[in-house]
Amino acid sequence: MPTKSLKITVKDKSTKLPIKGQGVILFNRTSTTNAKFAFFSSGRTNKLSVEFSESGIHVSTNNGPLIDSTNTKGLVVDLTVPYWFSLDSQNQILLSGIGEPRMETVIYSYRFPTALHTSNREFLESLSHVVYDCDNTHLSNGFTPLKILRDPITDSVPLTLKDMATLTMDDVASGSCMPVANLPATSQKLYNCIAGPKFSLDSPEFPEFYKAIEYSIATPGCWCYETLKKKATEFSKDRPNILETYLRITLGQNNGESPGVPYVMEIWPAAHYSPVHSHAGAEAVIRVLEGGIHVDLYPYLSKDVVPFVRADFVKGDIMWISPTLNQTHQLKNTTGSACITIQCYMYDETDDKHYDYFDYLDEKGVVQQYEPDSDMDFVAFKELIFEEWSVKPRWCCFKRH
Repeated sequence: MPTKSLKITVKDKSTKLPIKGQGVILFNRTSTTNAKFAFFSSGRTNKLSVEFSESGIHVSTNNGPLIDSTNTKGLVVDLTVPYWFSLDSQNQILLSGIGEPRMETVIYSYRFPTALHTSNREFLESLSHVVYDCDNTHLSNGFTPLKILRDPITDSVPLTLKDMATLTMDDVASGSCMPVANLPATSQKLYNCIAGPKFSLDSPEFPEFYKAIEYSIATPGCWCYETLKKKATEFSKDRPNILETYLRITLGQNNGESPGVPYVMEIWPAAHYSPVHSHAGAEAVIRVLEGGIHVDLYPYLSKDVVPFVRADFVKGDIMWISPTLNQTHQLKNTTGSACITIQCYMYDETDDKHYDYFDYLDEKGVVQQYEPDSDMDFVAFKELIFEEWSVKPRWCCFKRH
């Protein structure tokens, strides 16, 4: 689940762990050299050394190497790819991975022998600092430390949210959903804004809003149909692709606290999809208002990776994004009807950079920047769709209820 984090400044040569013996260090590779760092106890009596190379992960203590015989992966050529290392004294497990810090991206795993449980735990719990300039040569030894998460990686994190009023003991025991109360404060705020029963597409004054949107999508000359045609080159500049399009209807304005307008109603016609993209390190909550959507999660943004989670969401389902989890995905409408979602974004309170773009992979697999924009304001859109629906021909196959 999301955890508190500690930012690391470029000038830091070492950082105190929030809690002795546990935490996750996140970093980026900055050169072709190996990435090296070490965990030390106070006074540097005990040491856990970590080295990432292109051939694998190499970990050792004062007593020798800690080998994962299945580890065959390490640093990749792309210098933008993030890495992580998890220290867990309670379960006496070391984990490391490429991409998002989670069980699905693990490439190295080591469990300390149970026969030495007490001494191993004492050793791990003595580790209080992570040091980057291990050789006293230059800062970071081939990498840039980004942040330290307080809690270690221990289990898979579900994508689906569940409200506390409907959460059961079985839900908690199985880990099949994320309790809303476990979200960061910013995401809880977003959730509370869009999760209520009255937050729906159809309304008493326009009970056929969803049907009218489908009509606009399917009818030449109508706004949705024509706008989707115009957007065919939005993500594929050289190869127009009408299926790689969707509509962004914004609610409110950009207040400087999110990438683009914080509340966006997205319209996904049947068979349409997004490019693989990331979310500017922002927090987000996404609710399906009508129809269904398929989600593929990726460990990081690159043409060389495959999704590690595939999931389908239907009307009423709500999913979440944090600065370190669920950031990179692709959405596809695999159903036979339009999908309408409400997506809301906000930068974490500790985010002092405010990256304003959603990075995405173009048709050649090259990372490009997309500035979240608006196809139309929600109030104006609703009025326009109502007008289209009101004047549609009587013989139209889109029958009123």
